[in-house]
Amino acid sequence: MTQNSIELVIFDCDGVLVDSEKICVKVDAMIMADLGCTFTEAEIIERFVGSSKEVFTAAVEERLGRRLETGWEQKYQHLYEAAFQAELTAVDGISEVLEGLTTGVCVASNSDHAGIRRSLEIAGLTHHFENRIFSAVDVRRGKPAPDLFQHAARSMGVHPERCAVIEDSAYGVQAARAAGMRAFGYCGGLTPASRLEGPGTVVFADMRTLPDLLVAAYR
Repeated sequence: MTQNSIELVIFDCDGVLVDSEKICVKVDAMIMADLGCTFTEAEIIERFVGSSKEVFTAAVEERLGRRLETGWEQKYQHLYEAAFQAELTAVDGISEVLEGLTTGVCVASNSDHAGIRRSLEIAGLTHHFENRIFSAVDVRRGKPAPDLFQHAARSMGVHPERCAVIEDSAYGVQAARAAGMRAFGYCGGLTPASRLEGPGTVVFADMRTLPDLLVAAYR
């Protein structure tokens, strides 16, 4: 890459670094059923993949017609943890991509710090991101607001226009655009390409092609 090219690649975690979205959708459906409201897996993919806890909670409360108690989600955390320990793997091709990139990298996810670190550890990716992990709990608003990506860029000392964001959700690419960053929408998971397309966004299906796409986008 040239001196005028990208300086920082910001990766989402779920669905980009770790192949967790299918696991989360199944667990989400179980939790919602237990709470007394039903969302189909198609609805969950459409409405919640890449969303914040606040978006999830608001939708459940709307369908239930009542408020949930503070910290309601804690009783279900063990379901995600058990499923991740049993099934979670790195996204196909991401290890090779991370080994080959010469730019700075970091993680910016709507998950909390403990969840991000757990996922990275299970998938064997932690060593790529030590001290460069950013969570929505660090800012006032999670994705689709730009706050998290802006916070990551400031913390890493890089201007937004020199940042590329790798996302797999409509919320994520929306946040990247709002932050003034180039978005790369990975459609190799659950979110269809049509939901990722838009201005300033490159959509791709094979993670191994990402390095070449980054070079081409910043020529």
